[in-house]
Amino acid sequence: MIPVPALPTVAIETLQRLQQRYQQQSESSPVPASRPLRIAGRLCGWLDPAAQAALIDDPACIRQDDGMALFHDIPPGPALDEALAALALKLRDAGCLRTWRDETLPVTDASGQVFAALERGAVRPFGLLTFALHLNAWTPEGDLWIAQRALTKSTDPGMWDTLVGGLAAYGESMETALLRESAEEAGLAPADLNSRSPLRTIWRVRSRLPEGYQLEDIIVSDCILSPDVRPANQDGEVMAIRTASPLEVTAMLEAGDFTQEAALVLIEGLLHYSQAT
Repeated sequence: MIPVPALPTVAIETLQRLQQRYQQQSESSPVPASRPLRIAGRLCGWLDPAAQAALIDDPACIRQDDGMALFHDIPPGPALDEALAALALKLRDAGCLRTWRDETLPVTDASGQVFAALERGAVRPFGLLTFALHLNAWTPEGDLWIAQRALTKSTDPGMWDTLVGGLAAYGESMETALLRESAEEAGLAPADLNSRSPLRTIWRVRSRLPEGYQLEDIIVSDCILSPDVRPANQDGEVMAIRTASPLEVTAMLEAGDFTQEAALVLIEGLLHYSQAT
């Protein structure tokens, strides 16, 4: 059990109000004129208007009455992954991608089955589901470890975040992804996380972004770090790590110091483990 001290009623009410606000902010429909997307015959996302325009003359992209179809004649496998990689490059050259990461994320169909891989920078123009893993790390006294994003980050630079957060890559289980991100972002070894809680999905984000549509499951685990464990960033994506009390985190949340995703995670954790006095 996470040893979160009982919070005053006013703090609980603030967290509940903020939770409602952040949930409402993450409940947007796809970008106007986006169309349902099928890849290899499987419904899986929403094709952004800019991507539609870039692919309008591509024979791999077929406009149908109920959406857009890509590679309807290529079954899942290496050939499909290669075709999607080439299409991502075409979107990059057309200026449709905000960034290029040289990382692949899983492509899932409506049933949740992974059937392909795609460059990370192309998932938003395609409106594909992604899986964000977060570690809520606590001290034995009930404070939270939080991390400040580097100023070089392409999204939300300088804002505060959970100690660990990142996307599951293609071919990774959720458990493996969380362990990898914990090592990269906080220098944590698997033994440091022996006491963590099972992963739980707390929210599905649906947000319009400049580069497309964010459809993302937020998956969380909580862990008490031993007093002798000192998290330290390893990949250069964090510029500060420190602890903060639940009341300080609540004040920072109210001030808008955290990213939207981190806010959802932290609020859920505080409400999940605390009770009003």
